[in-house]
Amino acid sequence: MGGAGCRVVRWEMARGPGRQRPKLLTLVRRAIRLRHYSRHTEEAYVGWVRRFVRFAGLRHPSELGEREVVRFLSNLAEAGVSATTQNQAASALRFLYQEVLGRQFARPAGIVHAKAPGRVPVVLTREVRAVLGRMRGTARLVALLLYGSGLRVLEALTLRVKDIDFGRGEIVVRRGKGARDRVTMLPGRARRELAEHLGHVERRYRADLLRGAGYVELPGGLARKLPGAGREWVWQWVFPAARLHRDEASGEWRRHHLHESVVQRAVTEAVREAGIAKRATCHTLRHSFATQLLETGHDIRTVQELLGHSDVRTTMIYTHVLNRGGLGVRSPADSL
Repeated sequence: MGGAGCRVVRWEMARGPGRQRPKLLTLVRRAIRLRHYSRHTEEAYVGWVRRFVRFAGLRHPSELGEREVVRFLSNLAEAGVSATTQNQAASALRFLYQEVLGRQFARPAGIVHAKAPGRVPVVLTREVRAVLGRMRGTARLVALLLYGSGLRVLEALTLRVKDIDFGRGEIVVRRGKGARDRVTMLPGRARRELAEHLGHVERRYRADLLRGAGYVELPGGLARKLPGAGREWVWQWVFPAARLHRDEASGEWRRHHLHESVVQRAVTEAVREAGIAKRATCHTLRHSFATQLLETGHDIRTVQELLGHSDVRTTMIYTHVLNRGGLGVRSPADSL
């Protein structure tokens, strides 16, 4: 962070002589990992704490109060951020004060929980064929799974070899949104392509082993419970990154999973090339999966389970896409 970072470090020093307290952001990360939040939640919360400290003139949050929090969130609203973004910032600061600094952070009168607008999701019909037809390689295979299995993009990219069951035609999603596991289908259309892809991944993995690499990051405390498991084939990413990196803590040469931006860019470019006049993204493929299952008569509870929604009301939004509503109302104009 340059000069600003030096000042942040200064107020993170302990008061006593010869002693040093952990840095604030380190404490935030520890609290998040203790509660097993996702890596993306961790990075988002740490980012908001950092922005809040800078907004407050690099003063320590313990010296600040609800007035500064209200000013920060109001500034975000005035800057035109979305309701979802504003609510995420509020959640991060509430976590900071309650879980890290031990101060109650009940929602004061000045902090308004922004109301996110209810929007009907964008879906693709036969346009999916045009999008997939303009994609190549690994990005196309990931997009096919998003559409064929209803996966979120990070759920697809964090799949491990052991999560693919070709015999049962299933994909096990581990620690999905809300830290829940679920099972969804493996599309028959993707089986051959996925098997060939895993063959290529395994050959590269074997070559990594010969070079002293072949490690992957393991979830939770498995690295301590299962020493050496990080080099086993079953724990390898289905979609590994092209480059190796050296983990600073362990010194291991690892491959991370493919970054989501690779697939996101590929989907956006394919939509543009196909001339589709919709704001379609990776998540649009998941929306299309759900909508077409409902169109073909599948029970909404089944679709809810496949998508991993905790509440069926979330899944119900796809009935609005179908123009069915709750009662399947038909327009009077259609009977003229």
